[in-house]
Amino acid sequence: MTHRRAAIPALIGGLLLTALLWWAGASAHALHLPGTTGVIGSQTAADLERWLAPWSYDPPSSVQVGTEVSGGIGDTAETDSTRYLALYATALQIRYFAVFAFFVPVALLLVRRLPPVHGRTTAALLAVWTWGLVAGTLAVTVSAPWLIASQGHGSYRFLPQVASTVSAGRQVLVATALVAAAGTVLAARVTAKGAGPLPQAVVPARAARLAATVGTATIALSLVVLSYQPVAAALQTVSPDGGLFAEPGELLRQWLLLGSWAGPAGAPLSGWLVHRVGDVLLLAIVWWALRRLPELLTRATVPAMAIGAVCATVLGLLASQLLRVTLDGADLRWGLLSLFAGVGDGVPAALTCGLVAGVAAAITLRVAVGRAETTAATASAQVAAPH
Repeated sequence: MTHRRAAIPALIGGLLLTALLWWAGASAHALHLPGTTGVIGSQTAADLERWLAPWSYDPPSSVQVGTEVSGGIGDTAETDSTRYLALYATALQIRYFAVFAFFVPVALLLVRRLPPVHGRTTAALLAVWTWGLVAGTLAVTVSAPWLIASQGHGSYRFLPQVASTVSAGRQVLVATALVAAAGTVLAARVTAKGAGPLPQAVVPARAARLAATVGTATIALSLVVLSYQPVAAALQTVSPDGGLFAEPGELLRQWLLLGSWAGPAGAPLSGWLVHRVGDVLLLAIVWWALRRLPELLTRATVPAMAIGAVCATVLGLLASQLLRVTLDGADLRWGLLSLFAGVGDGVPAALTCGLVAGVAAAITLRVAVGRAETTAATASAQVAAPH
């Protein structure tokens, strides 16, 4: 598919995702209307407000408190308040622009390399959906400094504040990114009509399996080794001597660890094993996706494999989290929404580990395919040689 044909669906998806997030944020004030808590319950209203707040232009109380404390009296206090509120508005503007900017180029790549035709529709939908989560997470990350500064204490424990900010707003992204992905794929199916036959890569099964195994091993390094609680605790304590970049432990965990686990420690082994099923499911999805990716892509380039591995890792995380929601579904003491509070966690780590896994898989694939072609050429030459 040409760039022109792929650009239209990518732009539609980016605009749709940005508009849906803006609409969700603009709807947050409805939770404060009289009678809302009586209809949906106070706990549900509080959960929804917390989920929608990162995308709302209505400043939280922390911004207002920060401005009043930082300001003086009279005109000085009013000026400081206006400046802090302007910082908050700037943070939201950067956030929405960044969502669009991060989503569109990669959606363009996905639509070109994974067009939703000839049995690729489901794969394209899942890839664009999961990348929507990544784009939203990156947008929250790059806008975090302005948001922190708007609260009046930007230099205090800066990195822990960034980590806290990055983890917000992910639940809304799960739903809005799915709708945006559906719009992108539908538009791509329309623009793909008349595009002609697509190139189909022929990849040896052995090479594809080897590449998938190498990529999955990279994901397992984070999920099994780094996420082991003693190792994670050691990572948490890493900190340079003071300054703006002190206490990076939480941020490192957020961008490097795909989970958290420890031994049974006296708990029933059966229950411990049940909770590990989600980790196994994640690795299985990543391996299966990396195994199929070279055959689905029109060209198995390094960028396409890297982005595909990121999308596969995010998809595996979502599947494992939904599995845990199912296992914990009997406990509804804190409401139904509380069960989904953890859905969307781990996207920063999925981006980091997925990129490394995808590059490793792409390099392995090229080496394995090259060796297979060399072996085949040598065998053909030997057969053709006169005896």
